[in-house]
Amino acid sequence: MKNILKQIKFIPVALLLLVSCEDLDLVPENQFTDATYWTSVDKAQTFLNTAYSQMQNSSRFFYNEALSDNAYNGRGDNEGAASIGSGIYDPSLGRLKSEWNDRYAGIKTCNLIIENIDRVPNSDPAVIARMKAEARFLRAFQHFQLTTWFGDIPVLKKDPSLQEAKTIRRTLHAEVVEFILDELDAVMPLLLKNTQLTNAERGRITRGAAAALKARVLLYESRWEDVIDTTEDFMAMEYGQYGLFPSYEGLFQAQNEYNSEDILSLQYVPVDRMWGEFFDMAPISSGARLNALAPTQELVDSYVMLNGKRINEVGSGYNENNPYINRDPRLTATVVYDQYNWKEGNGTSHIINIKPGTGGPDEYVLGSSATPTGYYIRKYYDSQHLTSLQSGLNLMLFRYADILLMYAEAKNELGQMNSTVWDQTIKALRMRAGFTDAAALSFNSSLNQTALQEIIRNERRTEFGMEGLRIFDIRRWKIAEDVLNGYAHGAKFGPSSVDNGYLRVNLRTFDPDKHYLWPVPRDERLINTNLSQNPNW
Repeated sequence: MKNILKQIKFIPVALLLLVSCEDLDLVPENQFTDATYWTSVDKAQTFLNTAYSQMQNSSRFFYNEALSDNAYNGRGDNEGAASIGSGIYDPSLGRLKSEWNDRYAGIKTCNLIIENIDRVPNSDPAVIARMKAEARFLRAFQHFQLTTWFGDIPVLKKDPSLQEAKTIRRTLHAEVVEFILDELDAVMPLLLKNTQLTNAERGRITRGAAAALKARVLLYESRWEDVIDTTEDFMAMEYGQYGLFPSYEGLFQAQNEYNSEDILSLQYVPVDRMWGEFFDMAPISSGARLNALAPTQELVDSYVMLNGKRINEVGSGYNENNPYINRDPRLTATVVYDQYNWKEGNGTSHIINIKPGTGGPDEYVLGSSATPTGYYIRKYYDSQHLTSLQSGLNLMLFRYADILLMYAEAKNELGQMNSTVWDQTIKALRMRAGFTDAAALSFNSSLNQTALQEIIRNERRTEFGMEGLRIFDIRRWKIAEDVLNGYAHGAKFGPSSVDNGYLRVNLRTFDPDKHYLWPVPRDERLINTNLSQNPNW
C-alpha cells in the first residue's frame, strides 16, 4: 500500500476537497464521471487511493487527545482543540466546518467510485468487486465519524444532484448506525483477510478492518451482546490472523510496521506523504521547535503501579517525591517526564531536564516554547525521522488490543467478567506491557462489576494514551462532565498553596446539555435551511 500511496499526489485531489454538504455537486467532476476517465484498473485504483487518504489526518489523530482530559493544546488552536477542550466554541468554529466538509469530501470520492468503477473495461470482476467493497467501507467509516460527532447527519448513499445537495435533511443517528452496520456486513465477504495480502498490498482494507470498525460502532452504541459476538469471532481468527505485538514500546516504531497487532493504519510514505506533528510535541532538545501538545497530570496519574494499584490506593507504594518509578511501563513508552532517558535510534541518549531551575531547552518556564504542562510526548516518536521530525511512520486506527478491551468491557457490562476473560484481555495486555507482579496480573474475584468497570476503563486510557480515542470513550460513557469541568493540571512545578503544587494549565468547561454533540456548522445551515441544529446550540 505504501507503494500505491505514492500515486496519490498525481490525482487532482484539490477538486475533491472543495466539497461540503451545500456544494456537493458544484465540483467540476465531469472528468471523473465521464467514461473516458474510467479506462483502466490503475486509474480506478488511483482514485481509490484518494479515498484512503481522506480517512483521517495526522493532525486530528494527535490533537483529538487535547479534546479530552489526556492532553492540553497550549499554543494556537490546532484542530480546534483549545476551543473545544475549554468549552468555548460555537457553530462558527473552523474545526466543525472542516470536519464536516472533509468527511463529506471523502464520502463524495467513495460515491463516485461506487457509481463509476463498473465502467472499467476488460477488468477482473473480482478485482472490481473488492475495490468497490473498500470504497463502501471508507464511506461507512466517514459516516461513522460524522455521526459520532454530530449525531443526526445526512446519509449520502449516492452522489447527490445540485438540488438534492441544497435541500437534503439530517438522518436520525440510529438510522445512520444501521446503514453503517449493513454496509460492513455486506462488504466483509468481499474483502481479503490480512493473511491473503501480498507485501505490496499491505495497508489495504481487509475483512479484519471491517470487523474492527463494526465492533467499534457496536461498542459506541452499547450493544454489548453484539460486541461480544463480533470480538469473539475476531479472537477466534475468523477475520484473519492477529495478536498482540510482544513489545508495547516497539509497537509504535517504524521497523515494526504491519505487525500482527495492526488492523488498519493511516498510511504514510517518506517524501511522498509524511506527517510532522512531533515538531511541536517532542522535547526541544530532541529537535522540536516548540511544544503545542502536552500530556496532562491527569493522564500521568492514571498509570497504575507495578502492583496494579492506583497511585492513591492504600499499599500502592506511590511516592509523590519520586512519582515515576514502579509505574506501568506504558507511561514511559507514552509520556516524557523530568529526568526521562530519551533514546534515539542510533543508540545515543540524553536526560530530559524539565523541572524549573534545571536549565536547558526542555525546562518548564511559564510562557516559553517548552512544555506548558511539564510533560512531552514519546509515543509515535520516529527515531528514523527526517528533517524537522518529519515521519513516514504509519498511525494505527485499529489494533488488536482494542478488540481485547472491547470484549472485556462488553463482558463486564453484562456481568460476565471472570478469570478466563480477564486472562484473555487485561492480563494479556499487562504482561505485554511488562507487568510481572501477580497482584497486577491475577483476577480478583472479590471485585464487583463497578470496580471492574473502573479497571477496564482505566486500562483503555493507559493502553491507548495519545492515540486519539479517549475523547470518544468519555463521551460514550457520559463522564465528560466529570472529567472536563475544572482545571487540567500539569506536573508539580507550581506553588504548593494551589492544588498541592500541580500546575493549573487550563480551565475546562463541559455542558452536558449541549457538548455531547457538536453543532452543525453555521455555514452549512446558512446554505441549506433544511439542516436542523442540535439541542441548545
